[in-house]
Amino acid sequence: MKETIAAISTGMSNSGIGIVRMSGAEAIAVADKVFVPRGNGGTLAAAKSHTVHYGNMVFEGKTIDEVLVIVMKAPHSYTREDVVEVNCHGGVYVMRKILNALIKSGARPAEPGEFTKRAFLNGRIDLAQAEAVIDVINSKNQHALNSSLKKLNGKLSEKIARIRSELLENIAYIEAALDDPEHISLDNYGDKLKNIVDNSVNNVEKLLKTVENGKLFTQGVKTVIIGKPNAGKSSILNILAGYDRAIVTDIAGTTRDTIEEQINLEGITLNLTDTAGIRDTDDVIEGIGVERARSLAGEADLILYVVDSSTSLDSNDYDILDIIKERRTVVLLNKSDLEPVTTAQTLNEITDAKVISVSAKDNTGLEELSDYIVKLFTNGDLDYNDEIYITGERNKEALENALNSLLQVKKSIEENMPEDFYTIDLMSAYEELGRIIGESVEDDLVNEIFSKFCMGK
Repeated sequence: MKETIAAISTGMSNSGIGIVRMSGAEAIAVADKVFVPRGNGGTLAAAKSHTVHYGNMVFEGKTIDEVLVIVMKAPHSYTREDVVEVNCHGGVYVMRKILNALIKSGARPAEPGEFTKRAFLNGRIDLAQAEAVIDVINSKNQHALNSSLKKLNGKLSEKIARIRSELLENIAYIEAALDDPEHISLDNYGDKLKNIVDNSVNNVEKLLKTVENGKLFTQGVKTVIIGKPNAGKSSILNILAGYDRAIVTDIAGTTRDTIEEQINLEGITLNLTDTAGIRDTDDVIEGIGVERARSLAGEADLILYVVDSSTSLDSNDYDILDIIKERRTVVLLNKSDLEPVTTAQTLNEITDAKVISVSAKDNTGLEELSDYIVKLFTNGDLDYNDEIYITGERNKEALENALNSLLQVKKSIEENMPEDFYTIDLMSAYEELGRIIGESVEDDLVNEIFSKFCMGK
């Protein structure tokens, strides 16, 4: 924390602008060693905070680049330390030359996520907000971005803080009453505490209910396309992807292996996998593809079962219908532009899955599919829980542990246990919730969290 760190904060590819960032007590002094201002500009050390300075980066008598340098003095910066950002031309070679000059002038290379780690350790943000930074960077759709921004702005931290504050207030009251029973009474306190704990349980359960959607919005919906050969699976994939991702022919069994594509569907990310047509086959390679399709269907969040409406259902279709039982499935009745042999009514009589008529040839029915999938994974409410979703096993585990401790408090109250039993589990819940915002967390865990960040953030 006493050292000055430096890193390239923009992508390592040629672009219009590149940013090399420094943070630490010597950041401005190091920059002054290699920055030569144009005109009548003075040193950066004498500059006001949050000002921009035009000049050249010069090292060992050679000009590296023409730059703009931004100075942000502690504590009014991202890390609450002195921060200098060098805005240069976005060539990889140029950025590396500037970084190398800063390191040779007194800075050291930053570790992944070290700028945000310093922001956390210096108290500018809590751990929930720090994790939201990487969630913002990794956002793949609008729902994930909205949730991440709300967490970055402290919405999740505020919810956690309110629950912890109420728990701590009651822990303190019970401890005080046990220390001074003559002046502080605990008569009928269990009844009052039960209402408070019930409210905390309700709030924690609401957050836990967002875990599934949080996973879907951040990681995407694992979607598998299955059906018989020549049902039109690959054509459906190509239309959803917006280009010819899969080879399409009239030859049954063209798709032998899985084909993957990621699409954004009205703010929801679908991780699509097209599979080999499911049928009985003596072809060894095709057989491997069929078994892979069966396996992927068993792991999917969503199955798109493509049926050729111009042909009758056969044993292969009934085999697939058995696979999708009790699975989240949409049946796509494809080739609706042809004379129907299998109808939606036929399918509705043998499956509870949603049936949508589509035509890969005429590109029809896919808007209805899109609307249905959005409703399926958002319960029709895109603003559910203020769009704050719990993501990551760490936060889920902490909430589950806190919930178990709160339920144990309720059990102790119902069994008329001594009040000091209450404080044990109340404190356990308080500490578990503290892990989410970083008030009760081990150094190794902090290091592990920030090691997943990109360099320069």
